[in-house]
Amino acid sequence: MRAMTIAGAGGPEVLTLQQIERPLRVSAEVLVRVVAAGVNPVDAKTRAGKGAFAAAHTFPLVLGNDFSGVVVEAPFEAHPLQPGTEVYGMGMVPRMAGAYAEYLTVSALSVVRKPPALSHVEAAGVPLAALTAWGMVVETAKAHEGQRILIHAGAGGVGHFAVQFAAYFGAHVIATSSQRNASWLRELGASEVIDYTAVRFEQQVSDIDAVIDLIGNVSDDTGSRSLTTMRPGGLMVNGPTGSWPTMMADAAAAGMRATGFRVSPDGSTLAVISRLLESGDVRVFVDRVFDLEDAALAHEAIESGHTRGKLVLKVAEG
Repeated sequence: MRAMTIAGAGGPEVLTLQQIERPLRVSAEVLVRVVAAGVNPVDAKTRAGKGAFAAAHTFPLVLGNDFSGVVVEAPFEAHPLQPGTEVYGMGMVPRMAGAYAEYLTVSALSVVRKPPALSHVEAAGVPLAALTAWGMVVETAKAHEGQRILIHAGAGGVGHFAVQFAAYFGAHVIATSSQRNASWLRELGASEVIDYTAVRFEQQVSDIDAVIDLIGNVSDDTGSRSLTTMRPGGLMVNGPTGSWPTMMADAAAAGMRATGFRVSPDGSTLAVISRLLESGDVRVFVDRVFDLEDAALAHEAIESGHTRGKLVLKVAEG
């Protein structure tokens, strides 16, 4: 099968299209023919030698956590996801080969039926980002009516889902973004949008109950500055790995609670999100679509930090 692989860490140029063996389905896995694959910041981090790269022991390595496609082999004859079923979900690279390929195997617990209202390209942009946003906003911050939630990088892949989930559950959502995304974020449910390029957000907001931090301190000490916007005992939820090593100590010193977050490929939660996508209460925005052979260009785009919503690789025809 065709697959975009890496033989070691490096820049986008290490991504190489080649023919490799099709994966072998075992136990309670499904074999999926991939139509489209999501592109996420963790893909670029892992490719560069950070992220999950330390756990990579077999090369060439296929990146790509989330996908949409069609079941080719089911775990057993009476399994609900039989061959021909359109599914989407996510795996855990590098524990298994990823979605930048024509086929992948993944636990049947990590995939669900693709919402009919979504194309494969749209569906591929959902799983990792939406599950991350759900985990941070709903499960950890417990978004609810009357709560004030500050969401950094609201226009990004995780961010645009986080804004929608927080608003859906009744929170007063304040998002940071560039001015070009302000009206769009209000359409998604943000009550306020702060242009981080024009003003210091900590001078604009206060009494925040929870911060969904998708930046950390890697850019202009965003995480540390966020602590000054929070009410006493507020909750900081940080996503990007390694983006704020001193977070726990900094938050404790400021009288705040804090936690990191790591996403799980949970099909049952994705099924709940599917219902919100089907009803139109939540939507995915795909900024750009690249062919599989142009994965390096997709990585350059994701590393620019200025994409709106999601980037997706088109692997095959649906």
